[in-house]
Amino acid sequence: MNKIVHQNAKVFVLLKGLLISYIITAFMLLLLAFVMLKLDTPSIVISGGINFAYIISAFVGGFFAGKRIEQKKFIWGMIIGLMYFVILLVISLMMNRVSPIPVGNLLTVFIISVLSGMLGGMIS
Repeated sequence: MNKIVHQNAKVFVLLKGLLISYIITAFMLLLLAFVMLKLDTPSIVISGGINFAYIISAFVGGFFAGKRIEQKKFIWGMIIGLMYFVILLVISLMMNRVSPIPVGNLLTVFIISVLSGMLGGMIS
């Protein structure tokens, strides 16, 4: 019974970490949208801002999970990064039904998300 409760606690920590990650993502993308509205920003700055939002969000989610779970922190951070990417991919596929997502961009976001989450878990 105690093992089941402990596993449920890990699931809730992962869900809280993902929620924190997506709150940070929403805030950073809102900030980026405001900057785009007020300034004439080049596409390289926009792309860099989006990648920066992914990095910070997955890092903070991995850091949160590593702090709470306290065992094999880097693996839990990596799981947060992977889950972050999968949810991002599903939402992107649902929104972008017309054209396929470029594989290069997909691979970049996957690597960014997983490594940032892992680094957050390791540092925690």
